[in-house]
Amino acid sequence: MAILPSPLHIASSDWLCSNSNFLCFPTKPVWSSVHRPLVVTFSYKPNKGIVGTDKKREFLEKYGLNPDEFLPEPSPKTKRRREHGNAGTKNLIPLEESKSPRETHKLLQVLGGTARRKKLLSPKGMDVRPMMEVVKGAAFGILQAAGGSPQSLRPGRWLDLYSGTGSVGIEAISRGCSEVHFVEMDPWVVSDVLRPNLESTGFVDVSVIHSVRVEIFLQNAERFVGKDGVFDYISVTPPYMLVDYAVLMDQISNSSVVGENTFIVVEYPLRTDMLDSYASLVKIADRRFGRTHLAIYGPKWAQKKSKSER
Repeated sequence: MAILPSPLHIASSDWLCSNSNFLCFPTKPVWSSVHRPLVVTFSYKPNKGIVGTDKKREFLEKYGLNPDEFLPEPSPKTKRRREHGNAGTKNLIPLEESKSPRETHKLLQVLGGTARRKKLLSPKGMDVRPMMEVVKGAAFGILQAAGGSPQSLRPGRWLDLYSGTGSVGIEAISRGCSEVHFVEMDPWVVSDVLRPNLESTGFVDVSVIHSVRVEIFLQNAERFVGKDGVFDYISVTPPYMLVDYAVLMDQISNSSVVGENTFIVVEYPLRTDMLDSYASLVKIADRRFGRTHLAIYGPKWAQKKSKSER
């Protein structure tokens, strides 16, 4: 509620009490008719007993008065809020947090073959989780025994899915594979880890890098590797928590990259169910290394050889 005499003339020297609910004017205000006290009250009840500056401004503007003549200059925070339409914090865009550059170190090495003991780059932290060397050594030992050549791999083509550092595919080239296709979707890993590893080992000329998601590669294998796209070996080392192994293995076994004589090496976590066979391939070995498991699938003739080597 507001009580205003009329006509009213308020000079710019008049002011509003900062800690009150009332407009305060000089003891001798100027008006053109009778002399009577002027009282202006607010028609709302403040929450904390003190009227905020914004409310005072709204009240003065409502009655046609210029708030700048009675109130101090608004704070910078108030100015910014008005300029942005009083949108509130919901619409404010937070400043982008500065990210530290990703770094590499040399903790991996080639275990056997022509590039034995060559150091390989890998990312610091857990961005990429390379296959442990004990697991990698066991996998190649089983494959070589199953293929009938304990000292090296049977010549052929290798497909390294979720290749990351490329340590598995590089190990395959070092041990006798003629060509390796690496599938890795992280551009930084490709440019700063995988490619430098291929250059340092001298395997660039027998390598092909596919910067694409594994699912897309499997769905369009003929476009990436041609109609004769069957691989002799396939390694599957995905990030454990980001894939459904049942779906992934179904995609691989039904893809054109798998043939009757293909070997598949799968690294998988504890409490994951892996079938005894996929398509025409049967499980040759299943080993446990702490929380990591290693399953190897291949043709039935390789299963017999693998058992005879034990």
